Amino acid sequence: MPQTHPATSWPNYREDDFVIKDYRFASGELLPELRLHYRTMGMPRRDAAGKIVNGVLLLQGNTGTGANWLRPSLADELYGPGQPLDVTQYFFIMQDAIGRGGSSKPSDGLRGKFPHYRYRDMVESGYRLITEHLGVGHLRLVIGSSMGGMHAWMWAEMYPDLMDGVIALSCQPVEISGRNWLGRRAAAEAIRNDPDWNGGFYDKQPRHYIYSAAGNFNTESPTRIQEMAPNLAAADALYERRVADAAKRDANDALWAIEAIRDYNPEPDLDKIKASILLINDAEDHANPPELGTVERAMKRVKRGRYVLIPAGPDTHGHFSHFYATLWKPYLIEFLASLDLPRHAAAAE
Repeated sequence: MPQTHPATSWPNYREDDFVIKDYRFASGELLPELRLHYRTMGMPRRDAAGKIVNGVLLLQGNTGTGANWLRPSLADELYGPGQPLDVTQYFFIMQDAIGRGGSSKPSDGLRGKFPHYRYRDMVESGYRLITEHLGVGHLRLVIGSSMGGMHAWMWAEMYPDLMDGVIALSCQPVEISGRNWLGRRAAAEAIRNDPDWNGGFYDKQPRHYIYSAAGNFNTESPTRIQEMAPNLAAADALYERRVADAAKRDANDALWAIEAIRDYNPEPDLDKIKASILLINDAEDHANPPELGTVERAMKRVKRGRYVLIPAGPDTHGHFSHFYATLWKPYLIEFLASLDLPRHAAAAE
């Protein structure tokens, strides 16, 4: 049986903040202090200049924080002795993206005046975190899930010499459109048009948008949903739990997070990527429907890319299959074996 490890049991585990002064967003908006919360663990290896060269950057999805990567369904399968990402062999970075967790977000106090950040801001600030603050000179891997997977494509394009390999989970390397954007747009407008929202300057959390937000189940496998709600009473109970969860979240944080995706479109620059790329999706991921053919179209432009589509099964979770490493760990192992010799190992020879 897998053994669950508390976060602090991993070697050199640390949580801290990095503050960037006078951060200017792509929109031109300025924030006097942009705070990025992060977690690191593992064993850094450095080159002659003192730069870390065995980094593994783990990028979170749209919800939660960087601590998503410490879930037992991931950590127990990835970081232990003999596992593909043995924590004694790599230096791991898990940040809270802008707008999430301990990083700067509207609910910190600025509310409706918080800068309207976009994905490029999230990636560029993360690059400053790992290079300026943590001293990372090279990444062995970038692994991202959902939003983090989309960010991983952008990392590969914006900093093509930084990493050896990229694994993108539950995403597509194309502009958001179709049903994916329509659902996001509807969720954003439900907040913006909530009579309690008041332009983002509310004293109490808006009460109306949560009822539509609670009904969005497009990211989980229909089979898993049916197991959770096999009859009307169970479905009603599940919906009520989702309403209660939605009511705990800050409306501005949710709205800014939804709309951050507006600048995402890696497809035109896919030929700039130098790293090896592995894209893994689930056949029941209704956020990224495989029947559209958009992935196949885009992957033709990736020089060193492989696309894996996991078939639906008793253990898959649609879009959320990225949280279950047992489903994609075999492909990770193959991918690692296919990469060139790590920079620190080559330097030692």
